[in-house]
Amino acid sequence: MNNRKTEEASPVVATLDDLAPLANYSLMDRLNADPDAKADGADHAPRQVFTGHYVPVKPTPIADPEYITHSKALFRELGFADSLAQSDDFMRMFSGDLSQVPAPLRRAGWACGYALSIYGTEYDQQCPFRTGNGYGDGRAISVLEAVIRGQRWEMQLKGGGRTPYCRGADGRAVLRSSVREFLAQEHMHALGVPTSRSLSLYVSKIEQVQRPWYTEGSHSMDPDTMVAEPVAISTRVAPSFLRVGQLELFARRARKQAHPHALQELEMIVLHLIEREYADVIDNAQSLAGKVVLLADAFRDRLTSLVANWIRVGYCQGNFNSDNCAAGGFTLDYGPFGFCEQFDPQYQPWTGGGQHFSFLNQPAAAERNFHMFWTALRPLLAADEAALQQLDDIRSGFATVMQAKLEAMWAAKLGLEHFNKELLNELGGLMVQTPVDYTILFRELSNLPDDISSLKKSFYKGSVYQADPETMDQRWSAWLAKWNTLIDSQSGSRDEIAQQMKRVNPKYSLREWLVAPAYQQAAEGDYALVRELQEVMTQPYAEQSQAVEDKYYRRKPSEFSELGGVSHYSCSS
Repeated sequence: MNNRKTEEASPVVATLDDLAPLANYSLMDRLNADPDAKADGADHAPRQVFTGHYVPVKPTPIADPEYITHSKALFRELGFADSLAQSDDFMRMFSGDLSQVPAPLRRAGWACGYALSIYGTEYDQQCPFRTGNGYGDGRAISVLEAVIRGQRWEMQLKGGGRTPYCRGADGRAVLRSSVREFLAQEHMHALGVPTSRSLSLYVSKIEQVQRPWYTEGSHSMDPDTMVAEPVAISTRVAPSFLRVGQLELFARRARKQAHPHALQELEMIVLHLIEREYADVIDNAQSLAGKVVLLADAFRDRLTSLVANWIRVGYCQGNFNSDNCAAGGFTLDYGPFGFCEQFDPQYQPWTGGGQHFSFLNQPAAAERNFHMFWTALRPLLAADEAALQQLDDIRSGFATVMQAKLEAMWAAKLGLEHFNKELLNELGGLMVQTPVDYTILFRELSNLPDDISSLKKSFYKGSVYQADPETMDQRWSAWLAKWNTLIDSQSGSRDEIAQQMKRVNPKYSLREWLVAPAYQQAAEGDYALVRELQEVMTQPYAEQSQAVEDKYYRRKPSEFSELGGVSHYSCSS
């Protein structure tokens, strides 16, 4: 163990020359390129892509990049020296310029196509050609696959410029959305929720793009003005960026017999997914049918655990389409996401999202995405009735597995050895009627209070509470007494239970009204608040300083209620 700690503490990658020998481009080397792609990767105009698993694309560098921050935690895991993040060659590569990278790093990246399903319904009208052949990575370009310390990682530029899938857009990400995604990924990792990771964040000192956004103080649901925003590139990292929507694309082509190799390309992408994400649980010696069944079972386990974790920490994905659902079972694509503050089962930060992707409907949305995953796998088992039945049984068991994961999660949040439906339902009613701050309430419960005085730190005191505070306090006190009786009937000391609860219920949550000033100041060249938030939010369970607690452990101030761009926002980024 000590040797491992020493190894992880000692950087082995200090330059791109150190990184280059670790490159291993499994997707580009083992899967099919689009035969119509340009050999040099200069493929930036919207067009239909009819076949192949990827399109080689050169990213478009941002002009005059400046360092904002990097993930020190991920750099440690990868064995990267912190100084690497501000070195000229690393900054150049991860702000989109691959022209000078050393061999065997490659001078073109790749973008992938995928299909779109929204809540279990297939769509193609978002594709400009109305065929589904123009939907995919419109501004996300992967630039490196590498095996580092025995783990394969893919590194992808968000905002790296136009690809054939850009649908006429500019291929850029703005600083605002880049700061949000960078902070959210590392916060979620620190929360113990499976997620893509953040590597680095660079902003252009001179390049800007126009985006619809909100005027200062606006309560409009949708953006009401156009603003010029700095462009940025964040690099996100994961074992792969394979999505449910990717499998769907190839399954649709196979069902339609779109080209002679459609079924073969589906098989290839499924086997590649297994190799990249499930090699530890699926034996390569298995038959194709056996692998497909095991894949469905493993993905169901990961997806249900993921969504239970989302609800545990108050996270709402906002836009949980199948193309935003990582086939590896982790959180992907931080667009219109948010963390629930004032508890609302139907909390939805995205103005275009609807109730189907709201906070407590995420288990149902996950089941719809799993249905599309199941649908995509079925063509591979058409000749094997026994395997098809196994696959169907896994699909039909999704809701049961999901419910079991949710019950275990709620029991853990309440420090209980066993799930108590009646107690949770009563608490849920009180949380809505008071209402309460989701994160603060459960953190205060983690101290096992004898009375409700500390719980009131979480109370927003809405209309029901204000109408009859005495009765509401009595109801809270009665519930707390029942809960304490259950706690005292369990094995383990109250201190042990409190410590366990504090490992489940975070103290700090990434609240949008805290993030907004950080990206606003960053747009003026001041990155201090971004870095401060990063420091605080990567220790979400810790008891930090009193100054940090006073600043970050608070209910949303009333002036941010219903404020556009803070309480809600469009998908514009």
